[in-house]
Amino acid sequence: MVKNLSPSKQPSQPNVADDPRWMRVIARDKTADGQFWYSVTTTGVYCRPSCPSRKPSPKNAQLHNTLQRAQMTGYRACKRCNPDLFEHTDQSAALITKACRLIEKSNTEPSLDELAAAISCSASHFHRLFKSVTGLTPKQYAAAQRAEKVRRNLSEGKNVTEAMYDAGFNSSGRFYEKSAEILGMTPTQYRKGGANEQIYFALGATTLGSILVASSKRGVVSILLGDDPEQLLRELQDRFPQAHLIGADKEYEALVAQVVGYVEAPTLGFNLPLDIRGTVFQQRVWRALQQIPAGEKLSYTELAHRLGMPKAVRAVASACAANRIALAIPCHRVVRNNGLLAGYAWGIERKRKLLERESRQTQEVLNAVCPAQSQ
Repeated sequence: MVKNLSPSKQPSQPNVADDPRWMRVIARDKTADGQFWYSVTTTGVYCRPSCPSRKPSPKNAQLHNTLQRAQMTGYRACKRCNPDLFEHTDQSAALITKACRLIEKSNTEPSLDELAAAISCSASHFHRLFKSVTGLTPKQYAAAQRAEKVRRNLSEGKNVTEAMYDAGFNSSGRFYEKSAEILGMTPTQYRKGGANEQIYFALGATTLGSILVASSKRGVVSILLGDDPEQLLRELQDRFPQAHLIGADKEYEALVAQVVGYVEAPTLGFNLPLDIRGTVFQQRVWRALQQIPAGEKLSYTELAHRLGMPKAVRAVASACAANRIALAIPCHRVVRNNGLLAGYAWGIERKRKLLERESRQTQEVLNAVCPAQSQ
Protein backbone atom coordinates (compact mmCIF):
# COMPACT_ATOMS: atom_id res chain seq x y z
CA MET A 1 0.00 0.00 0.00
CA VAL A 2 1.03 3.58 -0.60
CA LYS A 3 0.70 5.84 2.41
CA ASN A 4 1.44 9.55 2.75
CA LEU A 5 2.73 9.69 -0.81
CA SER A 6 3.37 13.42 -0.67
CA PRO A 7 3.06 16.20 1.87
CA SER A 8 1.10 18.11 -0.77
CA LYS A 9 -1.72 15.58 -0.68
CA GLN A 10 -4.94 16.89 0.73
CA PRO A 11 -6.39 15.01 3.72
CA SER A 12 -9.43 12.80 3.21
CA GLN A 13 -12.70 14.64 3.24
CA PRO A 14 -14.48 13.76 6.49
CA ASN A 15 -17.94 14.01 4.91
CA VAL A 16 -17.46 11.77 1.88
CA ALA A 17 -19.86 9.15 3.26
CA ASP A 18 -22.53 11.85 3.62
CA ASP A 19 -22.13 13.05 0.04
CA PRO A 20 -24.95 11.56 -2.15
CA ARG A 21 -22.37 10.97 -4.88
CA TRP A 22 -20.70 8.34 -2.71
CA MET A 23 -23.80 6.14 -3.04
CA ARG A 24 -23.25 6.24 -6.81
CA VAL A 25 -19.65 5.11 -6.33
CA ILE A 26 -20.82 2.20 -4.18
CA ALA A 27 -23.38 1.30 -6.87
CA ARG A 28 -20.71 1.56 -9.62
CA ASP A 29 -23.13 3.85 -11.46
CA LYS A 30 -21.93 4.17 -15.07
CA THR A 31 -24.17 7.18 -15.64
CA ALA A 32 -22.04 9.10 -13.11
CA ASP A 33 -18.90 8.70 -15.24
CA GLY A 34 -17.73 12.08 -16.46
CA GLN A 35 -19.72 13.92 -13.76
CA PHE A 36 -17.14 13.46 -11.01
CA TRP A 37 -14.11 11.36 -10.05
CA TYR A 38 -12.78 9.94 -6.79
CA SER A 39 -9.29 9.23 -5.47
CA VAL A 40 -8.01 6.82 -2.83
CA THR A 41 -5.32 7.98 -0.41
CA THR A 42 -4.22 4.49 0.61
CA THR A 43 -3.53 3.24 -2.93
CA GLY A 44 -2.60 6.50 -4.61
CA VAL A 45 -4.99 6.17 -7.57
CA TYR A 46 -7.95 8.10 -8.92
CA CYS A 47 -10.96 6.47 -10.60
CA ARG A 48 -14.24 7.06 -12.33
CA PRO A 49 -17.42 6.25 -10.29
CA SER A 50 -18.12 2.98 -12.13
CA CYS A 51 -14.65 1.54 -11.45
CA PRO A 52 -14.93 -2.24 -10.93
CA SER A 53 -12.16 -2.26 -8.31
CA ARG A 54 -12.92 -2.98 -4.68
CA LYS A 55 -14.43 0.12 -3.11
CA PRO A 56 -12.34 1.90 -0.45
CA SER A 57 -13.53 3.05 2.92
CA PRO A 58 -15.01 6.55 2.54
CA LYS A 59 -12.51 7.84 5.11
CA ASN A 60 -9.76 7.06 2.60
CA ALA A 61 -11.51 8.64 -0.38
CA GLN A 62 -11.82 12.08 -1.92
CA LEU A 63 -14.42 13.24 -4.45
CA HIS A 64 -13.46 15.58 -7.30
CA ASN A 65 -15.76 17.64 -9.52
CA THR A 66 -13.39 17.55 -12.50
CA LEU A 67 -10.76 15.27 -13.94
CA GLN A 68 -8.19 18.02 -13.53
CA ARG A 69 -8.86 18.14 -9.77
CA ALA A 70 -8.34 14.39 -9.53
CA GLN A 71 -5.07 14.66 -11.47
CA MET A 72 -3.86 17.47 -9.20
CA THR A 73 -3.72 15.03 -6.29
CA GLY A 74 -0.56 13.63 -7.86
CA TYR A 75 -2.01 10.14 -7.85
CA ARG A 76 -1.91 7.85 -10.89
CA ALA A 77 -4.87 6.92 -13.09
CA CYS A 78 -6.47 3.59 -12.25
CA LYS A 79 -5.56 0.97 -14.85
CA ARG A 80 -8.88 -0.85 -14.46
CA CYS A 81 -11.26 2.02 -15.29
CA ASN A 82 -9.01 4.40 -17.32
CA PRO A 83 -10.46 7.64 -15.85
CA ASP A 84 -8.35 9.82 -18.17
CA LEU A 85 -10.35 8.58 -21.14
CA PHE A 86 -12.82 11.41 -20.66
CA GLU A 87 -10.02 13.93 -21.18
CA HIS A 88 -9.73 12.86 -24.79
CA THR A 89 -13.40 12.74 -25.73
CA ASP A 90 -13.11 14.63 -29.01
CA GLN A 91 -10.03 12.71 -30.15
CA SER A 92 -11.56 9.40 -29.13
CA ALA A 93 -14.80 10.21 -30.94
CA ALA A 94 -12.89 11.01 -34.14
CA LEU A 95 -11.03 7.68 -34.03
CA ILE A 96 -14.16 5.69 -33.36
CA THR A 97 -16.03 7.55 -36.09
CA LYS A 98 -13.32 6.40 -38.50
CA ALA A 99 -13.77 2.80 -37.31
CA CYS A 100 -17.55 3.07 -37.69
CA ARG A 101 -17.19 4.24 -41.28
CA LEU A 102 -14.95 1.23 -42.00
CA ILE A 103 -17.56 -1.13 -40.56
CA GLU A 104 -20.35 0.53 -42.53
CA LYS A 105 -18.50 0.38 -45.87
CA SER A 106 -17.22 -3.18 -45.53
CA ASN A 107 -19.10 -6.00 -47.25
CA THR A 108 -18.00 -8.38 -44.50
CA GLU A 109 -17.49 -7.77 -40.80
CA PRO A 110 -13.93 -6.51 -40.17
CA SER A 111 -12.02 -8.31 -37.41
CA LEU A 112 -11.17 -6.59 -34.15
CA ASP A 113 -7.47 -6.60 -35.10
CA GLU A 114 -8.17 -5.02 -38.49
CA LEU A 115 -10.20 -2.20 -36.94
CA ALA A 116 -7.63 -1.59 -34.20
CA ALA A 117 -4.82 -1.44 -36.75
CA ALA A 118 -6.78 1.10 -38.79
CA ILE A 119 -6.73 3.59 -35.91
CA SER A 120 -3.25 2.58 -34.66
CA CYS A 121 -4.02 1.11 -31.26
CA SER A 122 -4.10 -2.29 -29.60
CA ALA A 123 -7.14 -4.52 -30.01
CA SER A 124 -7.94 -4.49 -26.27
CA HIS A 125 -7.70 -0.69 -26.01
CA PHE A 126 -9.76 -0.25 -29.19
CA HIS A 127 -12.48 -2.54 -27.85
CA ARG A 128 -12.72 -0.57 -24.57
CA LEU A 129 -12.62 2.77 -26.37
CA PHE A 130 -15.26 1.76 -28.93
CA LYS A 131 -17.68 0.63 -26.24
CA SER A 132 -17.02 3.74 -24.15
CA VAL A 133 -17.83 6.06 -27.06
CA THR A 134 -20.69 4.20 -28.75
CA GLY A 135 -22.18 2.12 -25.95
CA LEU A 136 -21.76 -0.96 -28.17
CA THR A 137 -18.98 -3.43 -28.85
CA PRO A 138 -17.59 -3.39 -32.43
CA LYS A 139 -19.35 -6.71 -33.06
CA GLN A 140 -22.68 -5.33 -31.83
CA TYR A 141 -22.27 -2.22 -33.96
CA ALA A 142 -21.48 -4.32 -37.06
CA ALA A 143 -24.54 -6.50 -36.37
CA ALA A 144 -26.72 -3.40 -36.03
CA GLN A 145 -25.41 -2.09 -39.34
CA ARG A 146 -26.21 -5.36 -41.10
CA ALA A 147 -29.68 -5.37 -39.56
CA GLU A 148 -30.33 -1.81 -40.65
CA LYS A 149 -29.17 -2.62 -44.20
CA VAL A 150 -31.47 -5.66 -44.36
CA ARG A 151 -34.44 -3.56 -43.26
CA ARG A 152 -33.62 -0.88 -45.83
CA ASN A 153 -33.19 -3.42 -48.64
CA LEU A 154 -36.49 -5.15 -47.86
CA SER A 155 -38.30 -1.81 -47.60
CA GLU A 156 -36.95 -0.85 -51.02
CA GLY A 157 -38.48 -3.98 -52.55
CA LYS A 158 -35.49 -6.33 -52.83
CA ASN A 159 -36.30 -9.98 -52.36
CA VAL A 160 -35.14 -11.73 -49.20
CA THR A 161 -32.11 -13.40 -50.82
CA GLU A 162 -30.84 -10.13 -52.35
CA ALA A 163 -31.39 -8.24 -49.11
CA MET A 164 -29.59 -10.91 -47.08
CA TYR A 165 -26.43 -11.19 -49.19
CA ASP A 166 -26.19 -7.44 -49.83
CA ALA A 167 -26.17 -6.87 -46.06
CA GLY A 168 -23.19 -9.21 -45.60
CA PHE A 169 -24.86 -12.45 -44.50
CA ASN A 170 -22.92 -15.30 -46.12
CA SER A 171 -25.50 -18.02 -45.57
CA SER A 172 -29.28 -18.20 -45.40
CA GLY A 173 -29.11 -20.34 -42.26
CA ARG A 174 -27.19 -17.70 -40.36
CA PHE A 175 -29.57 -14.99 -41.56
CA TYR A 176 -32.77 -16.84 -40.64
CA GLU A 177 -31.34 -17.58 -37.19
CA LYS A 178 -31.21 -13.81 -36.64
CA SER A 179 -34.17 -12.68 -38.75
CA ALA A 180 -36.74 -12.55 -35.93
CA GLU A 181 -34.32 -10.59 -33.76
CA ILE A 182 -33.45 -8.21 -36.61
CA LEU A 183 -36.93 -7.63 -38.01
CA GLY A 184 -39.32 -8.58 -35.22
CA MET A 185 -41.16 -10.78 -37.73
CA THR A 186 -40.46 -13.00 -40.73
CA PRO A 187 -38.53 -11.40 -43.63
CA THR A 188 -41.53 -11.85 -45.95
CA GLN A 189 -43.82 -10.09 -43.48
CA TYR A 190 -41.38 -7.23 -43.14
CA ARG A 191 -41.09 -6.88 -46.93
CA LYS A 192 -44.90 -6.55 -47.08
CA GLY A 193 -44.89 -3.74 -44.55
CA GLY A 194 -45.42 -5.87 -41.46
CA ALA A 195 -48.59 -7.47 -42.78
CA ASN A 196 -50.26 -9.79 -40.25
CA GLU A 197 -47.82 -9.04 -37.45
CA GLN A 198 -49.66 -9.52 -34.18
CA ILE A 199 -49.56 -6.56 -31.80
CA TYR A 200 -51.34 -6.93 -28.47
CA PHE A 201 -52.53 -3.74 -26.80
CA ALA A 202 -54.55 -2.52 -23.85
CA LEU A 203 -55.68 0.83 -22.50
CA GLY A 204 -55.53 1.87 -18.89
CA ALA A 205 -55.89 4.87 -16.60
CA THR A 206 -53.21 6.51 -14.44
CA THR A 207 -52.92 9.66 -12.38
CA LEU A 208 -51.23 11.15 -15.45
CA GLY A 209 -54.15 10.37 -17.75
CA SER A 210 -54.80 7.55 -20.19
CA ILE A 211 -52.12 5.04 -21.13
CA LEU A 212 -51.80 2.60 -24.01
CA VAL A 213 -49.33 -0.28 -23.89
CA ALA A 214 -48.63 -2.45 -26.95
CA SER A 215 -46.35 -5.45 -27.42
CA SER A 216 -45.09 -7.73 -30.16
CA LYS A 217 -43.92 -11.28 -29.50
CA ARG A 218 -40.52 -9.87 -28.53
CA GLY A 219 -41.59 -7.22 -26.05
CA VAL A 220 -43.18 -3.82 -25.49
CA VAL A 221 -43.17 -1.70 -28.66
CA SER A 222 -45.17 1.30 -27.44
CA ILE A 223 -46.16 3.04 -24.24
CA LEU A 224 -48.25 6.10 -25.04
CA LEU A 225 -49.71 8.70 -22.68
CA GLY A 226 -52.53 11.17 -23.32
CA ASP A 227 -55.96 12.51 -22.47
CA ASP A 228 -57.98 10.72 -25.17
CA PRO A 229 -57.81 6.88 -25.33
CA GLU A 230 -59.17 6.92 -28.89
CA GLN A 231 -56.36 9.22 -30.00
CA LEU A 232 -53.78 6.87 -28.47
CA LEU A 233 -55.30 3.94 -30.37
CA ARG A 234 -55.22 5.92 -33.64
CA GLU A 235 -51.55 6.68 -33.03
CA LEU A 236 -50.85 2.97 -32.58
CA GLN A 237 -52.75 2.15 -35.78
CA ASP A 238 -50.78 4.78 -37.70
CA ARG A 239 -47.52 3.31 -36.50
CA PHE A 240 -48.44 -0.30 -37.39
CA PRO A 241 -50.85 0.10 -40.34
CA GLN A 242 -50.40 -3.46 -41.63
CA ALA A 243 -50.34 -5.22 -38.26
CA HIS A 244 -53.15 -7.24 -36.70
CA LEU A 245 -54.00 -5.38 -33.47
CA ILE A 246 -55.38 -7.58 -30.70
CA GLY A 247 -57.15 -6.00 -27.72
CA ALA A 248 -59.30 -7.17 -24.80
CA ASP A 249 -56.86 -9.95 -23.88
CA LYS A 250 -57.05 -10.65 -20.12
CA GLU A 251 -53.45 -11.84 -19.81
CA TYR A 252 -52.18 -8.76 -21.58
CA GLU A 253 -54.32 -6.44 -19.49
CA ALA A 254 -52.56 -7.89 -16.44
CA LEU A 255 -49.25 -6.85 -17.97
CA VAL A 256 -50.58 -3.34 -18.51
CA ALA A 257 -51.38 -3.21 -14.80
CA GLN A 258 -47.64 -3.62 -14.16
CA VAL A 259 -46.92 -0.61 -16.36
CA VAL A 260 -49.55 1.46 -14.57
CA GLY A 261 -47.87 0.48 -11.30
CA TYR A 262 -44.55 1.72 -12.65
CA VAL A 263 -46.13 5.08 -13.57
CA GLU A 264 -47.23 5.51 -9.98
CA ALA A 265 -44.00 4.18 -8.40
CA PRO A 266 -41.09 4.64 -10.85
CA THR A 267 -38.44 3.83 -8.25
CA LEU A 268 -39.58 0.17 -8.36
CA GLY A 269 -38.01 -0.12 -11.83
CA PHE A 270 -39.24 -1.39 -15.18
CA ASN A 271 -38.49 -5.05 -15.81
CA LEU A 272 -40.59 -5.95 -18.86
CA PRO A 273 -38.83 -6.90 -22.15
CA LEU A 274 -38.74 -4.21 -24.84
CA ASP A 275 -38.92 -4.53 -28.62
CA ILE A 276 -36.98 -1.39 -29.51
CA ARG A 277 -37.25 -0.39 -33.17
CA GLY A 278 -35.12 2.45 -34.44
CA THR A 279 -31.94 3.36 -36.24
CA VAL A 280 -28.54 2.47 -34.80
CA PHE A 281 -28.11 6.06 -33.61
CA GLN A 282 -31.56 6.21 -32.01
CA GLN A 283 -30.94 2.93 -30.20
CA ARG A 284 -27.65 4.28 -28.85
CA VAL A 285 -29.42 7.33 -27.48
CA TRP A 286 -32.30 5.30 -26.06
CA ARG A 287 -29.87 2.89 -24.40
CA ALA A 288 -28.15 5.86 -22.75
CA LEU A 289 -31.53 7.17 -21.56
CA GLN A 290 -32.21 3.85 -19.84
CA GLN A 291 -29.05 4.35 -17.79
CA ILE A 292 -30.31 7.59 -16.18
CA PRO A 293 -31.59 6.60 -12.71
CA ALA A 294 -35.01 7.67 -11.45
CA GLY A 295 -34.76 10.95 -9.60
CA GLU A 296 -31.94 12.32 -11.77
CA LYS A 297 -31.90 14.65 -14.77
CA LEU A 298 -29.45 15.17 -17.60
CA SER A 299 -29.15 17.94 -20.19
CA TYR A 300 -29.12 17.22 -23.92
CA THR A 301 -25.53 18.51 -24.00
CA GLU A 302 -24.46 16.16 -21.20
CA LEU A 303 -26.16 13.25 -22.95
CA ALA A 304 -24.34 14.05 -26.20
CA HIS A 305 -21.02 14.12 -24.33
CA ARG A 306 -21.71 10.74 -22.76
CA LEU A 307 -22.27 9.33 -26.21
CA GLY A 308 -18.90 10.74 -27.31
CA MET A 309 -20.57 13.14 -29.75
CA PRO A 310 -20.48 16.60 -28.10
CA LYS A 311 -21.46 18.33 -31.36
CA ALA A 312 -24.52 16.16 -31.96
CA VAL A 313 -26.83 17.81 -29.41
CA ARG A 314 -29.64 18.42 -31.91
CA ALA A 315 -29.44 14.88 -33.26
CA VAL A 316 -29.59 13.54 -29.70
CA ALA A 317 -32.64 15.72 -28.99
CA SER A 318 -34.32 14.43 -32.16
CA ALA A 319 -33.70 10.82 -31.10
CA CYS A 320 -35.28 11.57 -27.72
CA ALA A 321 -38.31 13.06 -29.49
CA ALA A 322 -38.62 9.95 -31.68
CA ASN A 323 -39.02 7.66 -28.68
CA ARG A 324 -42.41 5.94 -28.52
CA ILE A 325 -41.86 3.86 -25.39
CA ALA A 326 -42.56 6.39 -22.66
CA LEU A 327 -41.26 5.79 -19.13
CA ALA A 328 -39.35 2.59 -19.93
CA ILE A 329 -37.07 4.69 -22.15
CA PRO A 330 -37.11 7.75 -19.87
CA CYS A 331 -36.66 10.66 -22.26
CA HIS A 332 -38.51 12.78 -19.68
CA ARG A 333 -35.28 12.84 -17.62
CA VAL A 334 -33.53 15.02 -20.20
CA VAL A 335 -33.83 18.80 -19.82
CA ARG A 336 -32.30 21.95 -21.24
CA ASN A 337 -28.86 23.17 -20.16
CA ASN A 338 -30.45 25.77 -17.87
CA GLY A 339 -32.52 23.08 -16.15
CA LEU A 340 -35.80 24.15 -17.74
CA LEU A 341 -38.08 21.51 -19.22
CA ALA A 342 -37.82 21.00 -22.98
CA GLY A 343 -40.48 19.50 -25.23
CA TYR A 344 -42.04 16.16 -24.38
CA ALA A 345 -44.15 14.12 -26.80
CA TRP A 346 -46.78 13.53 -24.13
CA GLY A 347 -46.92 17.05 -22.71
CA ILE A 348 -44.68 19.29 -20.60
CA GLU A 349 -47.00 19.07 -17.59
CA ARG A 350 -46.74 15.25 -17.57
CA LYS A 351 -42.96 15.58 -17.78
CA ARG A 352 -42.97 17.93 -14.80
CA LYS A 353 -45.16 15.60 -12.73
CA LEU A 354 -43.03 12.56 -13.61
CA LEU A 355 -39.82 14.30 -12.54
CA GLU A 356 -41.38 15.62 -9.33
CA ARG A 357 -42.75 12.16 -8.50
CA GLU A 358 -39.42 10.45 -9.16
CA SER A 359 -37.50 13.03 -7.12
CA ARG A 360 -39.88 12.70 -4.17
CA GLN A 361 -39.92 8.90 -4.20
CA THR A 362 -36.14 8.66 -4.60
CA GLN A 363 -35.69 10.93 -1.59
CA GLU A 364 -38.12 8.80 0.41
CA VAL A 365 -36.08 5.70 -0.42
CA LEU A 366 -32.83 7.44 0.59
CA ASN A 367 -34.40 8.60 3.85
CA ALA A 368 -35.50 5.04 4.61
CA VAL A 369 -32.07 3.58 3.82
CA CYS A 370 -29.96 6.35 5.38
CA PRO A 371 -32.16 8.11 7.94
CA ALA A 372 -29.15 10.00 9.37
CA GLN A 373 -28.66 11.83 6.08
CA SER A 374 -32.20 13.18 6.09
CA GLN A 375 -31.83 14.82 9.49
